[in-house]
Amino acid sequence: MHITQLNRECLLHLFSFLDKNSRKSLAKTCHQMLEVFQDPLLWSLLNFHSPVELKKDNFLLGPALKYLSICWHSQRVKVCNIEDWMKNTFQKDFCYRHENTVSDFLLQVCNRCPNLLSLTLSGCGHVTDDCILLLLKNCPNLETLKLENCVRITDLTLEAVTLHGRALRTLHVDFCRNVTRTGLERVRENRPSVTLSAERSANMIPDSKPGKKFMLEKASRKLHQL
Repeated sequence: MHITQLNRECLLHLFSFLDKNSRKSLAKTCHQMLEVFQDPLLWSLLNFHSPVELKKDNFLLGPALKYLSICWHSQRVKVCNIEDWMKNTFQKDFCYRHENTVSDFLLQVCNRCPNLLSLTLSGCGHVTDDCILLLLKNCPNLETLKLENCVRITDLTLEAVTLHGRALRTLHVDFCRNVTRTGLERVRENRPSVTLSAERSANMIPDSKPGKKFMLEKASRKLHQL
């Protein structure tokens, strides 16, 4: 039997075993395969492992998307985790392009994926509080939000969770250095039903401008002298 003789349900099942690139390649073979590729039911789960993947046309964003994961840990992306005032011109330009890629993609998710249930962002140095706020507002069914090593995430995200994360059951803000203990306590008080994880976040050194850092170091030295 030729593959084109299979019914739609069987073709969807076969496509589900393929990665994004393989699905796209198969979709180019004939109109029938293209229709299967474009079926929203095929795209309930998406995983990305580099910023470049977000720009490709080998996937679809739609209302069927339930589980989204964006995780990368390459050496180049580590630049994005450096405090902005410590970056040189080349690094700032690289980060600016990366930031646009991430924010544009998440905006598309907000507009096209209202039924999202789970979102994982790891190593995404340019994800901001505003992005998460918009996601919580536009994806009211979100049950799981996992943020790991997202350096721009602050207590504003925690506040957005208490105000707009009505369906949220699990929240991770691990290794997010600009999250404070006070913000975490507010989540625990206002949303006790949420399972909260914040590995090392409130114990890490938060971002601060050079002048403020100097004052903190000076105060620390004085404290040790007492």
